[in-house]
Amino acid sequence: MTVLAADSIHAPSIAYGALSPMLILFGAACAGVLVEAFTPRPFRHAVQAALTLLSLLASFIAVIAVAHQKRPRLTAAGAVSVDNVALFCWGTLAVMGLMATLLLAERQVESGVSPIVAQAGVTAGTEADRRQTLSPYAQTEIFPLALFALAGMMLFTASNNLLLAFVALEVLSLPLYLMCGLARRRRLLSQEAAVKYFLLGAFASAFFLYGVALLYGYANSVNLRAIATATAEGTHSDLLFFLGLAMLLIGLLFKAGVAPFHSWKPDVYQGAPTAVTALMASATVTAAFGALMRFLYVPFRGMHWDWRPAVAGAAVVTLFVGSVVAVTQTDIKRLLAYSSIANAGYLLTGILGLNKQGIGSTLFYLATYGLTTLGAFAVVTLVRTPDGEANHLSQWAGLAKRSPLFAAVFTLFLLAFAGIPLTSGFTGKFAVFQAAADGGMTWLIVVGMVSSMILAFPYLRVVVLMYLSDAKGEGNATAVVPGMATSLTLTLGVIGTLLFGVVPGPLLDLANSASRFLA
Repeated sequence: MTVLAADSIHAPSIAYGALSPMLILFGAACAGVLVEAFTPRPFRHAVQAALTLLSLLASFIAVIAVAHQKRPRLTAAGAVSVDNVALFCWGTLAVMGLMATLLLAERQVESGVSPIVAQAGVTAGTEADRRQTLSPYAQTEIFPLALFALAGMMLFTASNNLLLAFVALEVLSLPLYLMCGLARRRRLLSQEAAVKYFLLGAFASAFFLYGVALLYGYANSVNLRAIATATAEGTHSDLLFFLGLAMLLIGLLFKAGVAPFHSWKPDVYQGAPTAVTALMASATVTAAFGALMRFLYVPFRGMHWDWRPAVAGAAVVTLFVGSVVAVTQTDIKRLLAYSSIANAGYLLTGILGLNKQGIGSTLFYLATYGLTTLGAFAVVTLVRTPDGEANHLSQWAGLAKRSPLFAAVFTLFLLAFAGIPLTSGFTGKFAVFQAAADGGMTWLIVVGMVSSMILAFPYLRVVVLMYLSDAKGEGNATAVVPGMATSLTLTLGVIGTLLFGVVPGPLLDLANSASRFLA
């Protein structure tokens, strides 16, 4: 039996400065757990919210500092790639986390009720539900859970090792399963969403891990560069390669919400607390597509003729499922869920360009779509009836007469989703379509344009409801006065939607300059 000498085992060198944006969030999340355990209940909410906001702000500043060094590097024995794409995704995730935390900080998660509404009283539910709603200190564990999820997303987008990517996938997913089940006012719907998300996430993780095992058998390594070298040599087992690639893609497409692996999205979006839905709709999509680009472009770029047709087929199905089924929705959160599914198809269109413009346009689309999505869900949290959030579309009838400002803001976000000129949605779609055209995927652009025309109908239907329909009955909603944090989220969403639609150049140039992987 061979015994290894102690001096033959060397710990890998780790560039802590380069990893600081992610380490700040992991450290703050651990500190949040201690705050939850030892801070007196009356002060817990304020401490947790402040800790979360400050750590996300510090993480964003650290991203800028690392990017300013202009030294992309591999660290942790080559398992983590702190390159331009990873830094752009990290900065985007930090901003989205800040905006989502502002929504979380100003409302009670178990009911989705803002403090202003809570002060006005709640008429629905049991007496215990009303007491929970009026309690300003409940469910503060949401903050460290959000930090763990965001840190896992950062690690996922920077993973240069498939096994580490699996660990990151679990770190980002497990907190989200718990966060989905925290809406106690609609306890059954929320817990059903959490269970469905957990089960489908388990399927995704199983497919991903099985793909990792098969690719390890193929390349004798889980490092992305080693897999790329094995594919270039072409002397290994084709069966292991194709099965491993298929399993890996299925796991990633599950997490990205791409059809036909999209079934968790509508139910989870509908059942989860709206602020949590906003976080998932923006940050999780960014993490999933950031990782998907890395895994397709780095180890499998030379084999694109094998996976490109399958991904293109998934893009077509996603575009039509998201747009056609959105037409039939009567719940505003399910409508936004199917909108997110369709937008996943547009993101795949950019990735399929297989060029530098494809990476840059996809990064730009992720950033602008996230800002618009967070703003839209911020409006959804404010439009309420005496029974809670107004999720049924019929309750939005005549909203422009009762709350003209918020009707106008929501209209702006819907027009951006539809890709109307002078909004960031139009610029993002134009960018990904141009990248696809340069990559020879003109036919996919035609499919995307048809999908956009179909998808415009449900958006415009909401606009017509708000402006041209008369309110009938007592169940119609009005928008409550937002607090400072929600107002800041809305302001950032509006500014981003307009600014990157009218003057997209700076962010688009930044995204294009960041479109380079290091492996």
